Amino acid sequence: MARFQTAAVPATVAMPKPKPAVAQTPATEKEHERILASYGGTYDDPRLESLVSKTVDRLVAASDRPDQGYKVTILNSGAVNAFALPNGQLYVTRGLLALASDTSELSSVLSHEMAHVLSKHAAMREDQARQAAIVTRVVTDMSNDPDITALALAKTKLTMASFSRKQELEADGIGVGISAKAHFDPYGAARFLSAMERNAELKAGKNSLDPRAQDFTSSHPATPERVQNAQTIARQYTAPEGAERDRETYLAAIDNLVYGEDPSEGFVRGRRFLHPKLGFTFQAPDNFTLDNTAQAVIGVREGGAQAMRFDVVRVPAEQSLGDYLNSGWMEGVEKASTEDITINGFPAASATARGDQWQFKVYALRFGSDVYRFIFATRQKSTESERNARETVNSFRRLTLDEIQAARPLRIKVITVQPGDTVESLSHRMAGVDHPAERFRVLNGLERTAQVKVRDRVKIVAD
Repeated sequence: MARFQTAAVPATVAMPKPKPAVAQTPATEKEHERILASYGGTYDDPRLESLVSKTVDRLVAASDRPDQGYKVTILNSGAVNAFALPNGQLYVTRGLLALASDTSELSSVLSHEMAHVLSKHAAMREDQARQAAIVTRVVTDMSNDPDITALALAKTKLTMASFSRKQELEADGIGVGISAKAHFDPYGAARFLSAMERNAELKAGKNSLDPRAQDFTSSHPATPERVQNAQTIARQYTAPEGAERDRETYLAAIDNLVYGEDPSEGFVRGRRFLHPKLGFTFQAPDNFTLDNTAQAVIGVREGGAQAMRFDVVRVPAEQSLGDYLNSGWMEGVEKASTEDITINGFPAASATARGDQWQFKVYALRFGSDVYRFIFATRQKSTESERNARETVNSFRRLTLDEIQAARPLRIKVITVQPGDTVESLSHRMAGVDHPAERFRVLNGLERTAQVKVRDRVKIVAD
């Protein structure tokens, strides 16, 4: 009977093969959580997810190892980055998707990361990152709260473990080959590397507080040498007929993509942190750089001798804030130092604590049904560190309705060039970005003197 059933399948129909699975280990699961914590969690958009996974399927089928499984996560971060874990988990940020101009550029990034997995670079990088973990000791004795350690780790992990120049060039070579065999335009890599470099220059030019450490250029050095190398390799694959850029499909998928920081998760503007959804703001002291992550806002003073953490904790309504501070969640709290206070009309409590190398000033503040915690750490207590803690906590206040309404996310909008439109006139329609004309060119892959053509589809940033 079984024989007749198999014979009934027409010879031309290939049965779909099950996709190879990605093997999970406790280490990769932990790493996955760290990456999500550092990069704002996942960005859920079914159209984009479908485009990315179809692209990966095509690349896998064209690679030398079609049995290697991959799983891609889109990260809710405006940083331009992509990376891979040794087991085939790939990550791309929405910032990277906003910068790419077509599917062949996206395929060049994904195939580059696949190449790191296939060449076992990702495994070597993981060993290097374990050594980098020593750097996180500064924050570990801040409390016995494992989140703090994990956050510090997540940051050094992703910033310090960069690939060597040789590994990068090797991954570019393999990646361009896989893209070309999958019938994508092999020049996508050179175009995207150039866009990345121009984007990094724009960012460095504005000398932003946002550390470039979060970007692809720090974990994957982008150099003219890499662009040159990618072009040379692409020439070996005389574009087969139908080598696709697939620009229309790509632009349709990224239309309305959130651009830059996502205010719904709270965001940093200079030294100020605002959370429109929860309705509050506060300001960090001078010379502090703030970093918003999924679990906490971390602030570090230049030189690293002072740090702060701001987060939310669950405290039962019937428990007093003073009792909470003394409840043992943090070691070394000096009970005699605990006092109940009011901050801008909100009930609060403060206490001091001592660790081996750090001294802490801790505040808990009740805002609506939530309790927020400020932890200030200093290597040496001084009038300045005391003042920094006090001023930061005293700056905590409700956002006004106007401030909440003004904090909408910026988005990528795809529009059609009309007669009379120019780079200059279109860039004037961009909202909330610096250097609008240059940013418009970078986002649309236009060279410094190139002009737009009528009926072209282009990206602008709008609110």
